[in-house]
Amino acid sequence: MTTATATSPDAPSTSGLSWTPRLWGTLIVLCAAMFLDALDVSMVGVALPSIGSELHLSTSALQWVVSGYVLGYGGLLLLGGRAADLLGRRRVFLVALGVFAAASLLGGLVDDGGLLIAARFLKGVSAAFTAPAGLSIITTTFAEGPARNRALSIYTTCGASGFSLGLVLSGLLTSVGWRWTFLMPVPVALLALLFAVRLLPRPAEERAKGGYDVLGAITGTATVLLLVFTATEAQGAGWLSLRTVGSLVVVAALAAAFLLVESRTAHPLVRLGIFRNGSVARANVIAFAMAGAYGGFQFVVTLYLQHLLGWSALQMALGLLPAGAFIALSAPFMGPIVDRFGTGRLLPIGLLALVGAFALFLRLDEHSSYLGLVLPSMLLLGLGFALAFPSVNIAATDGVGDEEQGLASGLVNTAIQVGTAVVLAGATAMITAGSAGGDSPQAQLDGYRPALVFVTAVALLGLLIAAVGALVDRRRKSAPVPVPDYDYPPVGSSPARTEVLTNR
Repeated sequence: MTTATATSPDAPSTSGLSWTPRLWGTLIVLCAAMFLDALDVSMVGVALPSIGSELHLSTSALQWVVSGYVLGYGGLLLLGGRAADLLGRRRVFLVALGVFAAASLLGGLVDDGGLLIAARFLKGVSAAFTAPAGLSIITTTFAEGPARNRALSIYTTCGASGFSLGLVLSGLLTSVGWRWTFLMPVPVALLALLFAVRLLPRPAEERAKGGYDVLGAITGTATVLLLVFTATEAQGAGWLSLRTVGSLVVVAALAAAFLLVESRTAHPLVRLGIFRNGSVARANVIAFAMAGAYGGFQFVVTLYLQHLLGWSALQMALGLLPAGAFIALSAPFMGPIVDRFGTGRLLPIGLLALVGAFALFLRLDEHSSYLGLVLPSMLLLGLGFALAFPSVNIAATDGVGDEEQGLASGLVNTAIQVGTAVVLAGATAMITAGSAGGDSPQAQLDGYRPALVFVTAVALLGLLIAAVGALVDRRRKSAPVPVPDYDYPPVGSSPARTEVLTNR
């Protein structure tokens, strides 16, 4: 599969680190979209009680206000990534960003719970197309090396900032009114769309060659959608219930069908050979573990601070601010740090900080202080995400051709969203089982601690994989380069004979 890489005559050069204002503008537009995509994963968290009260939604329905977005986002990312490669990254990005703005406006105006959940799902679907399209625009616009590392570090740090600042902004906006958590992204998305039309590069030909893998799209999308749905619903139906087990069996059957289709079709949705790239394969597993552990941790922290310590929405916003602020302020410095130390070194360090943040919170009790428990965890969390999130995205697209950058971007974003849904569902089940339905402080703590052990173990798994990857990379770099074994011609050989022998 090949693709043309010719760009428009006015396309800026990105081989160095001196960028034009137009190029900076392009990166800022893409960062704004990524920030909004990540922000929406967690921004409604603090607003849920207010939403439930005004729209008369049950606890299970409120869960879908969050899960509806994750379902649409995680379920269609592979399709979104491949669509960017086949239909044109710029076109896909612009259309999806417009849909995102419209769905945000709808969510802020509706008075019906079903319509609100539908709007959240639609926003997730649009994010499933903007995220891989935006990431692949960066990886095909900026030359591989320092320029791309710098751009990706800024871009992914903006995503991590949105992910971590979601609860902070949710607390601030909910203190004014829950609808602002839906309406706030609208002007930002429209402004980004306006500038995107003018600034995004117009390549002469940016589409990958090849046909459409319709059967692969159906089986792949159905697999991820059903997996996310099953994990989300399992906490209510029970992990060992007939419904959950049956759904997991269907997920396994769909996954097997998807792999069979992809191995036999001429133009697959996911070329399975991409996973022969060790960096890509490891990065996707690490992304699953890292995002999943954070999603579960964030849920536990939210319940603990609100229900047990009695924090208000504004207190939560201010208390969790250090992590997001640390990540946001680190954005300008991550490119040079990645160039200096490499993703192989930064990933284990970042994941070690995340493991430390989660493990530190195991000391929680009925009277934990902010300075003794919450602040140290938030600082470690900020450090961990600042180092690990850009590194895992760079590693996930490293060594991948331009024609498959959308695919690589879709894969890592899918890993992030599926990891969030699956680990969050597991943590929720542990909270429910541990507390045994009790409302006393001790019962709540008995539920929170097993969930924290679980998310710490998931993060530790990601750390081990990152450490193994760093070791593999070090051995590969230190291995001696083989010297070609040339056959030298005998004395008196003809020139033609000499040319044949010396080029064998």
